[in-house]
Amino acid sequence: MNKHVFWLLFASLLLRIGFFAYGIFQDANFEVKYTDIDYFVFHDAAGYVFNGESPYLRDTYRYTPLLSWLLLPNYYTQWIHMGKIFFILFDLITGAIIIKLLDGTCQLKKQLCLASIWLLNPMVITISTRGNAESVLCFLIFCSFYFLKRNELVLAGLFYGLSIHFKIYPIIYALPIALFIFLSAKSGRIMRLITIGLSTLIGLLVPTYAMFKIYGTEFVKHSYTYHFARTDHRHNFSIWNFVLLLESADIRLFDKVEFAKFAFVPQLLLCAALPYLLLKSPNFETMLNVTFLQTFAFVTFNKVCTSQYFIWYMVLLPFYLANTTLNWKNGAICILAWIASQAVWLSQAYRLEFLGQNVFFPNLLIGNVIFFLSNVYLLDIYLSDIKLRSRPSPHELEKKKN
Repeated sequence: MNKHVFWLLFASLLLRIGFFAYGIFQDANFEVKYTDIDYFVFHDAAGYVFNGESPYLRDTYRYTPLLSWLLLPNYYTQWIHMGKIFFILFDLITGAIIIKLLDGTCQLKKQLCLASIWLLNPMVITISTRGNAESVLCFLIFCSFYFLKRNELVLAGLFYGLSIHFKIYPIIYALPIALFIFLSAKSGRIMRLITIGLSTLIGLLVPTYAMFKIYGTEFVKHSYTYHFARTDHRHNFSIWNFVLLLESADIRLFDKVEFAKFAFVPQLLLCAALPYLLLKSPNFETMLNVTFLQTFAFVTFNKVCTSQYFIWYMVLLPFYLANTTLNWKNGAICILAWIASQAVWLSQAYRLEFLGQNVFFPNLLIGNVIFFLSNVYLLDIYLSDIKLRSRPSPHELEKKKN
């Protein structure tokens, strides 16, 4: 291992240990806990499994039982924080895979700077050390990408299928992955698609069928169908937040029309359209850029959007930035727009949840609109940047003419 890579990973580990230790201290000494409320849900669900019962006996547990199984060591060791260590390890391994995937895209110094967006990012570190499970999903997705780049399609498909079992949204990557394989292969295109398709089905269906056999329809209901009908309006940055609030109170903007049911239409249309970029530049780098755009669009247009969802596209950000045409000025504007739009919404959310002020309308709605429009603006910038990169250079155009 290169010594610079070692020291980056070592520093990343030390930071996570520091955040983890502080979190235990805050939990023990302050009324406001460091540990994410979702972690207590995971932990309680694991307790039911430990006692031979269903994790879904824990109210609000809406995940695959595999997540509750992962936290069983909490009970074997009698230490509630044990599960966080697993999340931190998945977080670090994901960072190491990012470094491997960046190899060859740019110089080592730039690779390490880009990988630091994940490895040294306080937001990423906070998410995993507070006990949020997003690092497990990121690990599964990036294992799939790693094996895909190495042309090990069976392993790529197995990890990809397992990631979809873990959470549904990675299914949006199916089209860019298939297009990349089909357009970049020099021979055996159909056979390669069949190989990764079958292995993906195995990676998805085997654990899904196993969980269904053990836990029955409650597994399907809580892990999958619930997310299509959920109406969470707390801690929600989404443009759909106000609509969800009204519908949760059985109030309709128009008689008998539930607009939230159609929230998936624009996001899926965008996710289906963006892979066209691979037609012009069918390489691994473009595929990762497409998945970044898809994820950013999916989160922006999703009817529920919390801070942890930002991790879904943040883990792909290093690959977008590897060969970006944006200068420092435009990059600073993007960062400012992203942070400022969140700050506007959070200021109103603070007034609502901590001060008890009724700011749902118009204040919080305005915050949701500003956040949405800012992210649409950023999506347009990212898309234009990637399209610019995919244009052939004057040298390539001259070569084609000759």
